[in-house]
Amino acid sequence: MTSTDVRTDAEDSGPSGYAAARLRLLQEGAQSGPPRRSALAELTDDWLAGLFGAGASELRGASLVAVGGYGRGELSPRSDLDLLLLHDGSDEEAVAALADRIWYPVWDLGLALDHSVRTPAEARKTAGEDLKVQLGLLDARHIAGDLGLTAGLRTAVLADWRNQAPKRLPELQELCAERAERQGELQYLLEPDLKEARGGLRDGTALRAVAASWLADAPREGLADARRRLLDVRDALHLTTGRATDRLALQEQDQVAAELGLLDADTLLRQVYEAARVISYASDVTWREVGRVLRSRAVRPRLRAMLGGGKPAPERSPLAEGVVEQDGEVVLARAARPERDPVLPLRAAAAAAQAGLPLSLHAVRRLAAAARPLPTPWPAEAREQLVTLLGSGRPTVDVWEALEAEGLITQLLPDWERVRCRPQRNAVHIWTVDRHLIETAVRASELTRRVHRPDLLLVAALLHDIGKGWPGDHSVAGEIIAKDVAARIGFDREDVAVLSTLVRHHLLLVDTATRRDLEDPATVRSVAEAVGSPGTLELLHALTESDALATGPAAWSSWRASLVSELVQRVDALFAGDAPQEPEPGETSAEQERLAIEAFRTGGPVLSLRAQTEAAAEEKDEKADPEPLGVELLIAVPDQPGVLPTVAGVLAMHRLTVRTAELRALDLPDGVEGSVLLLNWRVAAEYGSLPQAARLRADLVRALDGSLDIAGRLAERDAAYPRRRGVVAPPPRVTVAPAASRHATVIEVRAQDAPGLLHRIGRALEDANVRVRSAHVSTLGANAVDAFYVTGPKGAPLPGDEAASLARKLEETLRG
Repeated sequence: MTSTDVRTDAEDSGPSGYAAARLRLLQEGAQSGPPRRSALAELTDDWLAGLFGAGASELRGASLVAVGGYGRGELSPRSDLDLLLLHDGSDEEAVAALADRIWYPVWDLGLALDHSVRTPAEARKTAGEDLKVQLGLLDARHIAGDLGLTAGLRTAVLADWRNQAPKRLPELQELCAERAERQGELQYLLEPDLKEARGGLRDGTALRAVAASWLADAPREGLADARRRLLDVRDALHLTTGRATDRLALQEQDQVAAELGLLDADTLLRQVYEAARVISYASDVTWREVGRVLRSRAVRPRLRAMLGGGKPAPERSPLAEGVVEQDGEVVLARAARPERDPVLPLRAAAAAAQAGLPLSLHAVRRLAAAARPLPTPWPAEAREQLVTLLGSGRPTVDVWEALEAEGLITQLLPDWERVRCRPQRNAVHIWTVDRHLIETAVRASELTRRVHRPDLLLVAALLHDIGKGWPGDHSVAGEIIAKDVAARIGFDREDVAVLSTLVRHHLLLVDTATRRDLEDPATVRSVAEAVGSPGTLELLHALTESDALATGPAAWSSWRASLVSELVQRVDALFAGDAPQEPEPGETSAEQERLAIEAFRTGGPVLSLRAQTEAAAEEKDEKADPEPLGVELLIAVPDQPGVLPTVAGVLAMHRLTVRTAELRALDLPDGVEGSVLLLNWRVAAEYGSLPQAARLRADLVRALDGSLDIAGRLAERDAAYPRRRGVVAPPPRVTVAPAASRHATVIEVRAQDAPGLLHRIGRALEDANVRVRSAHVSTLGANAVDAFYVTGPKGAPLPGDEAASLARKLEETLRG
């Protein structure tokens, strides 16, 4: 069925015919995208024109006008109808009756309507007071009635806009900035608002308004296609949800991808991110040009008066060979020859980032069109300019994005294509893979004074996640890619080996520090063997911190930093020849012995709470308060079954997050028969202040004697635990870590974090008749990764088959 056939049906059948024709149009699989939006707009035009004609047979001096998105003909399935009933003011009573004859049928069909009734003078006055109204009128399109009235308004509104542009464009820019602050950046969000987020449809409309002002224009290449892609996604979102929504929620992404014929939700998000990146970059360039023009207009009258009316030549300040600054941007020198100078793109980028200035659009496009490929391996200058660019801090981000917008990054580093705009479906990550890599380099630039080879740190930061997008472990794939890239950009064999090691093991320190017993010599030796040398360890420590800081606020804390630093110190000592000592099993502090005796004497639990803090860093103010690392909680309990799950459950009830836990049986002094369990916990309050020690002890007493139903209380909490609608957590996974310790079997649990998870795990281990020596708890976002050092009843590691069986049973318990 053609759009003409659909319109004819609507005309013949009236409002009900319009509804049927509209439904058929939206259900036609063969027609989608711009043709369907245009057909829907034409169909709606014809229907509304019919309503207008039926109600205005005697009325003159009135017209029906589409504004906003409807004015542009961009009608998505659930879009609002933005309508203006324009009149000359000669018969307001007749106009009011006409409005009712148009608005009510629209409402009766359940269509969203944004409507107004104004004279041209009223419309212009309202537009002058309300920027959003003025933006809508810039897209005014005649539907029915007095064409001259509509044309006159359009001409007047455009003239007003152009005359007021110097005042209104800064206002529009501020509006865009405020919206971006509220909604975030479309190109990085897992559940983006296609319309309101920065780089979305609203910004595309703002760029049209800037172009209409004749003051500046956006770079056109790719802009129309980016808008089309976002509109196509919104169409599919409306069709799959049946709602007028612009937010691409996680639970709807697979359906939207299928509606668009895409492979999966990741492919969908990547297309959305690519479109948003085009619009965001065009916005940056355009607003920069607007600022330049407005500054030029403000300065020019004074300069003309001083210089007798002549046009002054722009000032050009040299920055590097072939690179100058002009009008607050970095441009190519007149003598620059990119076709003869393959290093020029990197030299210009490094100079711009060092100066904290943007690369001009013209310069980047000329470089992309004319620059020759670099030879393999790169010359030393090219490698040095790349390192300079990466080490320039925050300005690196904008310069890199300018290069990426014109395809220069993938020319320089072809492997970048796989990570470009790649989403990361992990709530801990706040960036796409490519943006995360640049953010890691920015963070690493702050740590270059800590390492002997800052160039290797910066390049490792750029490449550490380059394996994402390839099958299998991204660290393993990344190691292979890093070797190739490092050799191609001119590092020698020894440096290539260091870089590949850094990429292969970039998660080693934080994973080991948070999931393994640092007192165990096997832990320290395994890290030393993987890293290989003190120099590589130094670089890996800085890379670990940079990577975590660039991931998001949930990935790094003083507690994690302290554990990683402790691990690095122990491995450094091993490299220096100081072999790690086997822990003394019976070593007890005076405080621990006091608590043990008190627990035995009273027959119940005793505890002490002591804050753990980190001294302020050397570069910080010496008077600054130390940052809390958590609280050390020592508990002594007469030896009895079920202590670990019981204590874990009580801590969960008091909203205490457990970071580490060590358990051991303590022999009492000579002459005293019996034993006491000593539990050494590192805890932190989820929010608010810590509970009083007396309350903790009272609940422990009740839990141990069975009068406090921990499981029931935690089940109530679990039922009320907030979960994101539609998100299904992956199933828990329990594994045995091979050769992680000579003294115990290490069971690693990965599961969705929830109140009482440690209590459930402790109960399952207790039921399996194993002893827990220590627990190392790590939570990233909604994911818990916990390691338990367990032994059999006699204190020895479990045989392989028993360990595997324990892991299977624990996994089954957590799945249930």
